[in-house]
Amino acid sequence: MASEEEYTREPLVCGLQLRFTADICAALQQVSLKRGRPSLGHGHQFTLCTGKAATLRSKSSCKALQWPWDKNCRRAFHTDDCFLFFGFTAGSDLILESSTWNNNVVGELSKWIDLDAADAQLRHASEKALKQELMWASHLSLAAVVAPCPSKSCLNYANAIQRLTSKNPRINLWISVPLSVPAKGAGSTDDHDEAASPWHAWNKLRVLCNNTNSMGVLLELSSNLPSQADQDRWFAEPVKAVLIPTSIFTANAKGYPVLLAAHQKLLVRLHQYDVQFILSGRPKHMDGLAPYYLYLDHLAKRAPAPSMKDEFESPFYDCLQTPLQPLMDHLESQMYETFEKDPIKYEQYEKAVARALADTPVDKVSVVMVVGAGRGPLVRASLRAAASVQREIRMFAVEKNPNAVITLRNMKEMLAWGDTVTIVHTDMRYWEAPEQADILVSELLGSWGDNELSPECLDGAEKFLKPDGISIPCEYTSFVAPISTPRLWTDCRAFGDLKYMETMYVVKLHKFNEFDDPQPCFTFAHPSWRKARDVRTGREYFASEKTVLPALVDGEIDNARFRTLEFTARHSGMLHGFVGYFEAKLYKDVSISINPATFSEGMFSWFPIYIPIRVPQLVRRGETIRAAFWRHCNTSQVWYEWALDAPHPTPVHNVNGESAPIKLTSED
Repeated sequence: MASEEEYTREPLVCGLQLRFTADICAALQQVSLKRGRPSLGHGHQFTLCTGKAATLRSKSSCKALQWPWDKNCRRAFHTDDCFLFFGFTAGSDLILESSTWNNNVVGELSKWIDLDAADAQLRHASEKALKQELMWASHLSLAAVVAPCPSKSCLNYANAIQRLTSKNPRINLWISVPLSVPAKGAGSTDDHDEAASPWHAWNKLRVLCNNTNSMGVLLELSSNLPSQADQDRWFAEPVKAVLIPTSIFTANAKGYPVLLAAHQKLLVRLHQYDVQFILSGRPKHMDGLAPYYLYLDHLAKRAPAPSMKDEFESPFYDCLQTPLQPLMDHLESQMYETFEKDPIKYEQYEKAVARALADTPVDKVSVVMVVGAGRGPLVRASLRAAASVQREIRMFAVEKNPNAVITLRNMKEMLAWGDTVTIVHTDMRYWEAPEQADILVSELLGSWGDNELSPECLDGAEKFLKPDGISIPCEYTSFVAPISTPRLWTDCRAFGDLKYMETMYVVKLHKFNEFDDPQPCFTFAHPSWRKARDVRTGREYFASEKTVLPALVDGEIDNARFRTLEFTARHSGMLHGFVGYFEAKLYKDVSISINPATFSEGMFSWFPIYIPIRVPQLVRRGETIRAAFWRHCNTSQVWYEWALDAPHPTPVHNVNGESAPIKLTSED
């Protein structure tokens, strides 16, 4: 019987770079194109073929370079010419079926092409050849075409690529980029190595091509690897495949090819990001390439099997979602159902309520109010908590959504809650409670803590909390970190309106990389008479004793905030905005968190927040990233504003909430 891992792991997709073949059909059959288990023991599922051929060039360009051609306009190959070619005839695309060209062949541009050559004749010939080769690749519907790594001066290269891909968006280019520069001598410096990093060449080309979606990356692996920070930044980039030369393998005690531990770790991680493997070079083993594939397949199997959380989140990877506005809109049944599947969140809430009830006298009947009760998961968790610590409670379940109230009333009958639970259909902020509560339980947190207006809701609801009453949660803090995420930024830009670059999004970030660790931003504490504020930082926190909070505005609780944060970039990269998390203290040491440093393992109710900036900025390793964040509010809405101060100032985003307000009332 197959293990769970065999059912759930992604199959290894492995390609083979062909340097020479007289018969592409035979070559494809040899490396086994069948999906799933390899039929010939190799398991290769596509080939990378070099298009250094007459089929992709005109007579005129070849004549200019004085290369030999036969009468059928095909290059005369010699025994030392190591590249696959196809005849320049009308029927050459009939060698393979269209589906095979599309699914199993990746082309490669001719090595001689130099679009930034100093020689005008060579440059002109290169432009013509590039156009013809890409036209031929488009005609064949190749999955992708590999293009060479750009040089420091790649202006004409970028211009030519952008002109051709803009006219034919079906062309997908994989830019070949070495993962690291060759090892330097003892006199080399980190700064020199950083300046020479191939990532900068890729980034320059990407920026010159206006961050087109037509370009991806083919990473070339070598025996030496860059630092961990430099490896990490590639996981934010559109890496499509990794080229693995057979020369970097070593033989184990039995003579089979293996990789060093650092290379193993990198490849396992790349596989988890759906990066395809491509073998390159001559095999050193007597059984040919089969042992190499089997070893790579073994590495792929070492990736941990997806958890239930992974299965739930994977469809949402890097998918922009507008944050919920529960005060303006009623949640739908499907949304409630999704949230209710989270086991960790409700376990923690149940534990917090149980701890709070355990701190009360045994004979006391505590009044528990669940505000924003939804379809009742917190009601059920609170009832279980009371039973676990043998405390008697009387509960009010307050909910404004009329559809959810129907579910609550039916649940009350089905589960025989009787007089223990009273269902109240109203907005918690305006309810006149018949008595005061000992414990106020709420589930109003957003992906950035306060962004679904938990402070405004609880400030309105605390009027029916006893002076010594307990709020669960009692404190929550938003966190923020600068990130590189080309895909999300490009997706925001694709909407074609400035307001989408000034909107926060709920995203399960997948291909991104943090420049520095997250830092706390805004903190809110409840109830208001238990709030205190750090004089130095202005940060609010929950005080164990009743306090007087001086920061009131006209006698009202002030939920506006302003914070400036500084980060130090641990690697160079493009800054595309910020990622937001939160931590929440439910009761005493019981908490929930989506901050990676304190993450509640297994919890999936909240994805992080993506906070874009209008124009990406190049950040050098060691540079300071300074940003300001504001939380503003008035009688009708709450909104966030943000701006960069360093490395380069930006305009303040979302001024007056013009692009992305969070409404305090329904528009019905």
